[in-house]
Amino acid sequence: MSAERPAVAIIMGSRSDWPTMKCAAESLDALGVDWEAKVVSAHRTPDRMYAFAKGAKAAGFKVIIAAAGGAAHLPGMTASLTELPVLGVPIESKALKGMDSLLSIVQMPAGIPVGTLAIGEAGATNAGLMAAKILALSDEAVAQRLAAFTAAQTGGIPETVEDA
Repeated sequence: MSAERPAVAIIMGSRSDWPTMKCAAESLDALGVDWEAKVVSAHRTPDRMYAFAKGAKAAGFKVIIAAAGGAAHLPGMTASLTELPVLGVPIESKALKGMDSLLSIVQMPAGIPVGTLAIGEAGATNAGLMAAKILALSDEAVAQRLAAFTAAQTGGIPETVEDA
């Protein structure tokens, strides 16, 4: 990673969310986008969450990926405190398989947008890719790496069953 602040912050309500959120980090790594991960709980560390969200832009972050399970207030609360884009990843829970998290993150009041992704690892992977797409709007190097990734992904899909 470079000496300057990474462009993407990956925040999560608990260290137990890392196995899922590692997928976002892997997506960013594959595209050469620096990231920093932090545990910032809306319920257990509200002062830390507030300080992080209020200071994220000044600290140099450009996109925040926020993951939470259960009541899943972290993405919405973070979005309410920052001007940066926030991408929410619902963590799959044992009780309701992540549906509680999804509904909490996606159902934001007007004026507090959170870009909500799918539950679990697919959502985390796509959050990393979406963060890179946001950065690519103003970073040609990221845009080129993203285009190469997309071309490789497309090229890896056979057109017919005989090609498989």
